[in-house]
Amino acid sequence: MQFNAINEKIAEIKDDSGKLNSFVEEYKPFIASCANKVSGKYLNYGSDDELSIAMMAFVEAINSFDSSKGNFFSLSRNVIKKRLIDYYRIQSRHNNVVPLTLHMDGQNEDFDISSGEAFQIFSDQRLAEYRRLELGELGKELAAWNITYSDLARVSPKHSKTRSQCSKLVGLILSQPDMMQQVMVKRYLPITQLEKVSGIPQKTIERFRKYIIAVVVIITGDYTFIRDYINL
Repeated sequence: MQFNAINEKIAEIKDDSGKLNSFVEEYKPFIASCANKVSGKYLNYGSDDELSIAMMAFVEAINSFDSSKGNFFSLSRNVIKKRLIDYYRIQSRHNNVVPLTLHMDGQNEDFDISSGEAFQIFSDQRLAEYRRLELGELGKELAAWNITYSDLARVSPKHSKTRSQCSKLVGLILSQPDMMQQVMVKRYLPITQLEKVSGIPQKTIERFRKYIIAVVVIITGDYTFIRDYINL
């Protein structure tokens, strides 16, 4: 499974403060990316309180993570989002600011996203709408890589062997902060490095390059409603 390596790493560092601190330091770009999306602005370590809150939330996610219940990156992103929403709610009370809300396009209903009410009352139609919106956002993000949905349909692995190989490659990227940074920040898939550590031929990695990138983007991104459709 693609999460085995990162799951094992989380289990290893939970009771070792030194390793835990190093892990948090290595994943600061990921933490910042999560916080930036919630805040809607670019944040800087050392000057924005949101990043301190996000780092504490990331540690909270590490300590509470149960590998039998799914994806660490999804959990940590959700915990960061919740803690930042709590922070903004407190700030809004002090500053008499209108609470953060979710607004459905074409509808006049607003829901307090911090209460969980929005997700409890979504109908199947609204869930479908959110999947559509997420697909739109994902399409924009993948466009930065010159990847289209047509490309993904064409290069998606069709056989169990190639699905297993892609799963292994995604897991390696997620478990290696340097690879994560190359993919998410530099927008570059380190094919030679992946070949070396995985033993999978460079030709195969190159063939499924766009698919591998897309899966990493979905797993580490804010794509709650379409993540379950990843074919790995």
